[in-house]
Amino acid sequence: MPPTRILIADDHLIIRQGLRLILETEDGFELVGEAADGAEALRLCADLHPDVVLMDLRMPGMDGLTAIERLSREQPDIAVVILTTFNEDDLMLRGLRAGAKGFLLKDTSRETLFNAIRAAARGETLLKPDTMARLLSRVEAPSISGAPSGGLDLTEREREVLAAVARGERSKEIALHLGITERTVKAHLASIYNKLGVDSRAAAIAVAAQRGILAG
Repeated sequence: MPPTRILIADDHLIIRQGLRLILETEDGFELVGEAADGAEALRLCADLHPDVVLMDLRMPGMDGLTAIERLSREQPDIAVVILTTFNEDDLMLRGLRAGAKGFLLKDTSRETLFNAIRAAARGETLLKPDTMARLLSRVEAPSISGAPSGGLDLTEREREVLAAVARGERSKEIALHLGITERTVKAHLASIYNKLGVDSRAAAIAVAAQRGILAG
């Protein structure tokens, strides 16, 4: 298998250097570039086509959220994992809804970092359980302008599938415990995405958390 190609976008040199040293110790990863702001990250992504971008949210000039939104439109095949020192749910929700595959604090463990990168490269979503619990506890109205108005018409089965996704289960695991086929799970996910106006598991979780669909 070819290595997972990674680009780091963070305005702090010491963070980029630290991540580089960590990634170099793990087989299967290749660091292909580093950017100090969102605009540079977009340019490098266009040139280097990494598999995964580790994206800081707070950077001078173009911030990480704007860069994630642009990447989602212009290069949707590139997976983004948000990496930040700020444990802020609002930014997390905005980043996930913009298209990020996951969210990690910069003091996360090496194993969690590696798992998040691998999951993102596979097109999956990986969020820490405590992070997910906080997201799902939010029941206030959406704060993002343009948030989809639908979503409350999910069927009971679709809600079960979405809840399983929020717990971090893969399609095969969801199919097993619900007693349905993996193809049926994927069909339910497609319907959920359509109703919520999203195109990924992470975005579906973010929108569901904002609208209180999974609360309680």
